Amino acid sequence: MSLKISNQVAIPLSEIQFQAIRAQGAGGQNVNKVSSAVHLRFSINASSLPEDYKEGLHKMRDQRITEDGVIIIKAQRFRSQEKNREDALNRLAELVRVAGTTKKKRKPTKPSRNSQKKRMDSKTKHGQLKSQRGRVKL
Repeated sequence: MSLKISNQVAIPLSEIQFQAIRAQGAGGQNVNKVSSAVHLRFSINASSLPEDYKEGLHKMRDQRITEDGVIIIKAQRFRSQEKNREDALNRLAELVRVAGTTKKKRKPTKPSRNSQKKRMDSKTKHGQLKSQRGRVKL
């Protein structure tokens, strides 16, 4: 079994560690008895991800990524451990997908001559309007 990221990239489930913990919040007596929340741990450096994905994950400013390069996701949205485990895996996959996408480089552009002229005309017009607001001389 593996977690599919894209057509070419997948993470084997053997590289992902799960730990069942008690969930916080409302839930009555059930929340005190059952460990339904899930802690997911995934080491970026020890993984079989391609290098560009690893670099993208290291560059991300995300609170779920530690300085050691370990992704920690806590899933406690649902009442069952299986659903929380699935939710944690989906969130990990989405995080890795975002890290794998490359942003387009911005091409600097110049404002057109006509837009510059319009801007200067509006500034002149606004300045004239403000100058007319002064005291009236008799």
